Amino acid sequence: MLLLYAEDTEAGVRTVRISMVIGLIAQVALLAVLARNSIGFSGLGWLAGLSYGVIGTALLARALARAAALVFGAANWVTLVRATLVGGVTALVADAFVRPTEMTDLATLAAVALVLDGVDGWVARHTGSVTALGARYDMEVDAFLIFMLSVLAARSVGPWVLAIGLARYAAVTAGWIVPWLSRPVPPRYWRKPVAAIQGIVLTVAVAGIVPGPVIDLMLVVAMVLLAESFGRDVWWQWYHKVRTDAEAAEPTIVAEEHVYARAA
Repeated sequence: MLLLYAEDTEAGVRTVRISMVIGLIAQVALLAVLARNSIGFSGLGWLAGLSYGVIGTALLARALARAAALVFGAANWVTLVRATLVGGVTALVADAFVRPTEMTDLATLAAVALVLDGVDGWVARHTGSVTALGARYDMEVDAFLIFMLSVLAARSVGPWVLAIGLARYAAVTAGWIVPWLSRPVPPRYWRKPVAAIQGIVLTVAVAGIVPGPVIDLMLVVAMVLLAESFGRDVWWQWYHKVRTDAEAAEPTIVAEEHVYARAA
């Protein structure tokens, strides 16, 4: 029985590793297709795309190893496809900073990644394969796509748009500095529509398909929704910090009152 378990574990680890290799190969293949369509990438485009693929694969492999994952489920495969598309977006964004770049490929990749954002969660729920790691993987892919789109949109709209792309990373940094801001918050469906709105509006912004004043208004609305979503989480964390502090202090107060009563 122990031998069979060891063999199953080894097979599971091997399957997960093969999934990582397939993902990295797919990333290189996508970059090659985009380079051919764009009459070649600049060196910066290749560097950004390949770095994204290698670093992203390494981080995912580390997370899977820490979680002792033996299966790379169907939902994670969908997220891996989305992550590969984001790698293509990353390369095109970097390329756009050194030479004129066709936005059609970039907007198409971003749009498909955004559409698939609702698919991986659906697959996870309907296959009974919802995991904390899968949810985190999905969230980080979303965050990086929004960040890259905001970097490109900032060129035409203004640097203030970067606040949208940096919001997730600012929240993580704040959690390192202020411990109570790292308290896990309960699941809330509203976060997914808000994230989708950020991605859609930023994709429209970089595609340049609507007039400037209209996209400015759309971005402001998206930013307000994002601020409301993060603000509600921060309020929840602060409220529970205060309540936890009060509960922790209550035994001390009771003990002090007991000592006072005995002395009287």
